[in-house]
Amino acid sequence: MEVNGKDELMQPLLKSSDSVAVNNSQPYGPNHNGDKKAKTVMFKIRGIECASCSNSIESMVGKLSGVVSVMVSPLEGQAVVRYIPDLIKEKTIKETVKDTGFEVDDFPDQDIAVCRLRIKGMACTSCSESVERALLLVEGVKKAVVGLALEEAKVHFDPNVTDSDRIIEAVEDAGFGADLISSGSDLNKVHLKIEGINSPADLTVIKSSLESLEGVNHVDMDLEGHKVTVSYDPDITGPRSLIQCIREAGSGTHFYQASFYIPPRRRETERQHEIQTYRNQFWWSCLFSVPVFIFSMVLPMLPPYGHWLDYKFHNMLTVGMLLRWILCTPVQFIIGRRFYVGSYHALRRRSANMDVLVALGTNAAYFYSLYIVIKALTSDTFVGEDFFETSAMLISFILLGKYLEVVAKGKTSDALAKLTDLAPETACLLTLDDDGNVISETEISTQLLQRNDVIKIVPGAKVPVDGVVINGQSHVNESMITGEARPIAKRPGDKVIGGTMNENGCLLVKATHVGPETALSQIVQLVEAAQLARAPVQKLADQISRFFVPTVVLAAFLTWLGWFVPGEAGIFPKNWIPEDMDAFELALQFGISVLVVACPCALGLATPTAVMVATGKGASQGVLIKGGNALEKAHKVNTVVFDKTGTLTIGRPAVVSAMLFPEFSMEELCDMTVAAEVNSEHPMAKAVLDHAKKLRQKHGSPPEHVPDVVDFEVHPGAGVGGKVGDRRVLVGNKRLMRSFNVPMGPEIENRIAETEQLARTCVLVAIDGRVAGAFAVTDPVKPEAERVVSYLHSMGISSIMVTGDNWATATAIAKQVGIQKVFAETDPLGKADKIKDLQSKGATVAMVGDGINDSPALVAADVGMAIGAGTDVAIEAADIVLIKNNLEDVITAIDLSRKTIYRIRLNYVWALGYNILGMPIAAGILFPFTGIRLPPWLAGACMAASSISVVCSSLLLQFYKKPLHSGG
Repeated sequence: MEVNGKDELMQPLLKSSDSVAVNNSQPYGPNHNGDKKAKTVMFKIRGIECASCSNSIESMVGKLSGVVSVMVSPLEGQAVVRYIPDLIKEKTIKETVKDTGFEVDDFPDQDIAVCRLRIKGMACTSCSESVERALLLVEGVKKAVVGLALEEAKVHFDPNVTDSDRIIEAVEDAGFGADLISSGSDLNKVHLKIEGINSPADLTVIKSSLESLEGVNHVDMDLEGHKVTVSYDPDITGPRSLIQCIREAGSGTHFYQASFYIPPRRRETERQHEIQTYRNQFWWSCLFSVPVFIFSMVLPMLPPYGHWLDYKFHNMLTVGMLLRWILCTPVQFIIGRRFYVGSYHALRRRSANMDVLVALGTNAAYFYSLYIVIKALTSDTFVGEDFFETSAMLISFILLGKYLEVVAKGKTSDALAKLTDLAPETACLLTLDDDGNVISETEISTQLLQRNDVIKIVPGAKVPVDGVVINGQSHVNESMITGEARPIAKRPGDKVIGGTMNENGCLLVKATHVGPETALSQIVQLVEAAQLARAPVQKLADQISRFFVPTVVLAAFLTWLGWFVPGEAGIFPKNWIPEDMDAFELALQFGISVLVVACPCALGLATPTAVMVATGKGASQGVLIKGGNALEKAHKVNTVVFDKTGTLTIGRPAVVSAMLFPEFSMEELCDMTVAAEVNSEHPMAKAVLDHAKKLRQKHGSPPEHVPDVVDFEVHPGAGVGGKVGDRRVLVGNKRLMRSFNVPMGPEIENRIAETEQLARTCVLVAIDGRVAGAFAVTDPVKPEAERVVSYLHSMGISSIMVTGDNWATATAIAKQVGIQKVFAETDPLGKADKIKDLQSKGATVAMVGDGINDSPALVAADVGMAIGAGTDVAIEAADIVLIKNNLEDVITAIDLSRKTIYRIRLNYVWALGYNILGMPIAAGILFPFTGIRLPPWLAGACMAASSISVVCSSLLLQFYKKPLHSGG
């Protein structure tokens, strides 16, 4: 983010007592006129532990030519650098900080935009790396991630420096195709097609009408296609209002109609087009290659049917040779053109990929065969054998492999496609009067729904968007979203999720989240992001791919040399060379086979395809895994730390009894409790609040207004406090009372101990420094908790409970579920410290919490699991989001990660196994002993089989079953 002077973002830095270094030795000092050209960048620095760290960074960055000033805050972990863009780039500054041993992140509030691109033409890992390098070289691009299996790129960039068009241009300059899938501004954007346009003036009228509509942020007009793209604020307006505005813009004889327009860049359409393209290329290739194969391999073996092929056309040029040349040429240069294009762009980037290997192999066979044709045409004594069938059959088999690979890759995202298709196309919109009575019902497109619309959902219909039930009762099957098999009862006030099925009653639902804001859309976005993210285990493939192709080319050349030289020198017996070949031709075939069999495609697909299937499968079962990094960490987990409230327990606390101590009345206790707890969001506070209100009604009429509380304070992990009138009130646990020196006599201590031994939490209420009463709160343990802890133990994983509750209650709950180790009376930051302590002892820790007050612990853990997220699926702190409020999914997440990592390793065995076994055989290691050799066309088939086997291996994860089932 660009900040000028003492911008508000810099205040934390400038207010702190940290050092501020100003570099006056630069060509442009802070008082120089050139400082007016300076820009300011702000970023986070991870790993700063003390002032000396910040001084080290300031010293290193301050020495850079072009840096005007440096300010580093060790307290905030932030830096502000003012620099001259003409002299130094932002990227150089950040790299200098990294060189000092610290990690650099963009500041969360920076003006960073995100766009997703469809990348065309990637064949292997080196291709994805080339695209990534090209993107990172674009000025303004902060981060770029390219997914080979998904064929997409996600780019984070500064919209003040560059835009999506420039980013697409960079991809195309690198030799790949690129289409914009979405940009950060697409979140609330709608595309409309307008009918009734007769002149440019009509478009101007419509644009003016839309821009004057409240809530519209931006309007883009397509003059030729009569289309309009509108960005809007969903809190103020929506698609239906926009369409209505366009209709009302007409007057007199001019009537305008607007309808939804979906830009023709849909994943499934593109996938089908790609499948069709490879299929058509394969069939065209077969049309020419099969006759070549028959003329060269089949008919010569079937005399007298093949004798006509030996008829000499001119000199030593035979009919068979001429036909093979004519049929092979279109395969080599027209159908195989894609390999030439890919090779050209790869070599231009000074890299090498699969296209380079294929082009080298087929060109060697084709041009050597062409040399044979020319010699036969110009000589009446020359005898030689062509290899046109090698070139043609090789291209055909590679195209067949690519076709099957694309088909299989399409199936890896089946689970995601099913999620996307869950939302119904239409919804029943109700129009209500001021009294809430239904005036009319209208069936409209789900895309036209707006926030706060009331919709009717009949039995058997799907819920179109997220909302809240305002009338009716029913059971809703949420298994398609959460994986929960049992239908969930829904009553007024309950939330419903878009894409779920209403079973037996009629519901009236008020829409709260529409379009990209729905849980379904967020799940899809999370899974897509996860599939795009690169797993650490993929680094192996990336490292191998950097030198793989050059090594293969060198190995192929050495293979050719190793057979040609001894053959010419007569070192090995002449009978090793087939009758229709010489030493050069035999060596050439071995070299081509090595080139082709060692394709790196399978290596590049080993990790991303498995991650795609696993994340999609997990999402369909209510387990959202945020990428390969989370998957890889989860499989190493050997310690699981559970929060108590809402995690091990049901999370719906209820007060079972209330105690009143002398000197106070029940009315006082209830009034003070209600006043203090009304501002608290904690589930236990809500239970105490409800019970106190009921008690107040029982012991006399409640006051008309709840007394206001001033100086309200939340004490994390302890309780709340404040002043009600002129009285000081505290509501919380023993720790809170002790911190405020509230005396607790033997009677109070005994009552607390008795309550805690029953696995209940004692919430104390103190008024003016004396304990007035207490509430005994119980939160039942989840029925599956004991079984889950036991199963984790069988997996070799230890379980620990960490809670802010008191020791007695925590110990009682832990004993119920079978947990041996307990940390109680711990605040949120204390939980994070406990996890760090476990990690320092060598444990790989997963933290399971409800995602509310457990954020520090979720971040500190190796794997953070947010459980019971409901419709709030975008929990940033967690690595894994467990949508259901079911502990069994903790086991599912860990088990799925273990199965996926095992599958990835197996994929590497398949991929590398083909190369390790295939290359020596292709090089002819078995030929001297067995006479077995791998012809180039068969090597091409093996190469295709390696990619297909890896993808199919990943697809087996589609059959994953949960180790534990509800009720099992």
